[in-house]
Amino acid sequence: MYGRYAGRKDGHRRQAGRRRTGRWAHTYAALDLGTNNCRLLVAKPTRDGFRVVDAFSRVVRLGEGVRASGRLSQTAMRRTIAGLRICAAKMRRRGVTRARCVATEACRRADNCDEFLDLVRAETGLSLDIISTAEEARLAVNGCRPLLDHGHSHALVFDIGGGSTELMWLALDADGGGDLLGWTSLPCGVVTLAENYGGGEVGPALYERMVEDVCAMLAPFDAAHGLGRAVAAGGVQMLGTSGTVTTLAGVHLGLAAYDRARVDGAWLDFDEVTRISRRLAAMPLAERAEVGCVGPDRADLLVAGCAVVEAIGRCWPVARLRVADRGLREGLLLALMREADAEGRGRDRPALSRS
Repeated sequence: MYGRYAGRKDGHRRQAGRRRTGRWAHTYAALDLGTNNCRLLVAKPTRDGFRVVDAFSRVVRLGEGVRASGRLSQTAMRRTIAGLRICAAKMRRRGVTRARCVATEACRRADNCDEFLDLVRAETGLSLDIISTAEEARLAVNGCRPLLDHGHSHALVFDIGGGSTELMWLALDADGGGDLLGWTSLPCGVVTLAENYGGGEVGPALYERMVEDVCAMLAPFDAAHGLGRAVAAGGVQMLGTSGTVTTLAGVHLGLAAYDRARVDGAWLDFDEVTRISRRLAAMPLAERAEVGCVGPDRADLLVAGCAVVEAIGRCWPVARLRVADRGLREGLLLALMREADAEGRGRDRPALSRS
């Protein structure tokens, strides 16, 4: 397991005196600012990956209304900057020396994104990189690699965001390697779908329309890469990384409060995913908000995410889905550590920090 979320030393202190080069010389941070969430991990390297020493996650809804207006609202920007201030304070307190802070779909779409980036830099000291959908997909795959089962010939990895959904199609080999055969970014996520269809009182008919519309968006990717044929032949693993997927796992496990140790790496039968999704969609908003692991912050967006998951399972009917509570941030951390190792070997000399 490459990332540990407990305070284990893993021999790090014993080795610190002789490992002050490359990755061992730094404390790292990865910040992912999405359409809906702001998430931070702060980590130190270990022999088998990294140990998380601090974290932050908050629903900020930066992309609220962007689809209709093309702009980030002043309210959403202020709400987001409040979360970013907390992230910056955590990074300073932990002595972070290598960091990368990235922004995704909401900033890619917004006409006033430059204004927002300037405001973030002035008020928090953080510099955000707006990454492409291709880089977002690559980082998500790299962050999830430890959960890929190389007993399968192929894997479909998906990441449901607030403003987009990334799909990655991989060929796996028995030696633990794999090749990215294709990827796509759908212009739908939990925020955009909820804004189009409503996320409060949905009901069966509207929910089915959401699923069907997402299925139509998936069809070109299926045609281009032959996923349906590969699924019919067997040997395809499905791996999902997103708040929707982890919430569904928490509901399935009956958790009153979210527990990453029980959710990350769990397997769900797709029949059970469908059953839970439709039950949640049929609930009044207030009742949905009372479900363990859902809460008021997610209640109005969760049904849209459920529709995306169900559409993926309908188009490519594998029996089970593996759940990943990891992805882009973990991919960022691993990339930062590789950069530090290369620098320690004298291959290149990038700037000390990217934020």
